[in-house]
Amino acid sequence: MYNPPTFVESRPDELQEIMRAASLPVLVSHSDDGLIATHLPLYFVAPDRLVGHVARANPHWRAFDPAIPSLAIFSAVDGYVSPSWYATKAETGKVVPTWNYQAVHATGRLEILEDAGPVLEIVTHLTNRYEAPRAKPWAVSDAPADYLAAQLKGIVGVVLHISKLEGKAKLSQNKSKADQAGVVAGAEAENPALAEAMRRALG
Repeated sequence: MYNPPTFVESRPDELQEIMRAASLPVLVSHSDDGLIATHLPLYFVAPDRLVGHVARANPHWRAFDPAIPSLAIFSAVDGYVSPSWYATKAETGKVVPTWNYQAVHATGRLEILEDAGPVLEIVTHLTNRYEAPRAKPWAVSDAPADYLAAQLKGIVGVVLHISKLEGKAKLSQNKSKADQAGVVAGAEAENPALAEAMRRALG
């Protein structure tokens, strides 16, 4: 990942927050036929694992080369930055559009889990995570046992054992205080999540 020092994010809490906020990361692996990529939910297990599952019919889990590290790409908060938000626009006009964003790249060894027990744990964890905010959360145990067993046969678990974790938060750190304030104000009206991320990054 191209990552100038100004935008490097290495704080463990922020890296985990970016990964939690990325609703659908992308898992990329090498295969004999080239790169293969799958969009899937992944959750972080301290200190160094990412866990999720893919359809058994997806060739990714059979075709990837286990000798070559895989890459999980997380993209969290992002948004367009209008030149009109900068104080510099009124002063010199020397401004152009850009895009602010947060991203994490996790590289590591990919492991496949086929046994029903571990796969059920993965499904249960992901379900609990996304059902938690609901007034009446659905639980995996709500499904009939025989139906659930049949569904579990159609998926496999994936575990990425992280060997390298890179974080980037491009949030106008390279701009003047006045321009930063202008971007936060502009984002507040159009993209509140981006404005909040900038406030955390800029202090």
